[in-house]
Amino acid sequence: MVDIEPSKSGARSVRRGPLKTLPMREPIIIEPQPRDRQYWLDIWQYRELFRILSWRDLSVRYKQTVIGASWALIRPLLTMVVFTIIFGRLARLPSDGSTPYALMVFAGMLPWSFFSTGLADAANSLIVDTNLISKVYFPRLIVPTATIVVAFADFLIGFCILIALMVWYRFLPNWQISLLPVFMVAAFFATMGPALWISALNVQYRDFRYIIPFIVQFGLYVSPVGFTSSVIPGYWRLLYGLNPMAGIIDGFRWCILGGESRLYLPGLAVSASVIVFFLWLGFRQFRKMENSFADLI
Repeated sequence: MVDIEPSKSGARSVRRGPLKTLPMREPIIIEPQPRDRQYWLDIWQYRELFRILSWRDLSVRYKQTVIGASWALIRPLLTMVVFTIIFGRLARLPSDGSTPYALMVFAGMLPWSFFSTGLADAANSLIVDTNLISKVYFPRLIVPTATIVVAFADFLIGFCILIALMVWYRFLPNWQISLLPVFMVAAFFATMGPALWISALNVQYRDFRYIIPFIVQFGLYVSPVGFTSSVIPGYWRLLYGLNPMAGIIDGFRWCILGGESRLYLPGLAVSASVIVFFLWLGFRQFRKMENSFADLI
């Protein structure tokens, strides 16, 4: 402590006292938590950021386009028309029972469009948000998940076309329609697993931006979108269940078309196992590489 007192000659004299020292504070370090439990708590704490990113991606998705959100209607509708002409008219592949072929194709197109859109957008999501990831810590899992939620918004728009088609063909669903939310959740998890893994790999290997469109295009033709999986004979259909979207598409058709589409339970079990495996693998690889995103990106 320092006291300043005036002297008789007018000059000031300085008298020193004991100095008071402030207690030292430990530095606060913000870093990713290694434990999964703490990581999920961080995700809950950053839920507002998840909402902001989802709304941002949704608001700019069709910005400065002439027809706006109508693209979410046109793309699956045109694909349905092409598949109906190629597989239904030219190849003369059978439909599920007496179901109109166009309705069967669109019922399979809905989950596939959600999967392909979510996978493609999530694969590039970390690269798009480079500035945010390199400056601020938050659970990076929020970024690809937000893009998948935006793809789900396109799915809901496409579902309106399905309702219109069912009204046009005077096709009423049965009680199985009540189980459709179960397969919607399964479609979300089927998209989430590969999306997490590929988005993490895309940070380190930018080649995946060219590989993903090829995977999506190839998967469209090997998945039962333009045809029913019942045309696959014998045990090959069980092996076909290794394609996780095969079980999802069959489940959607069973819920929407009712008794006209039969559900192959062994193949569905195989697809569910593959979905769980990729969900575990995607989360594991994403968490393993997450700490290096800011350096690599």
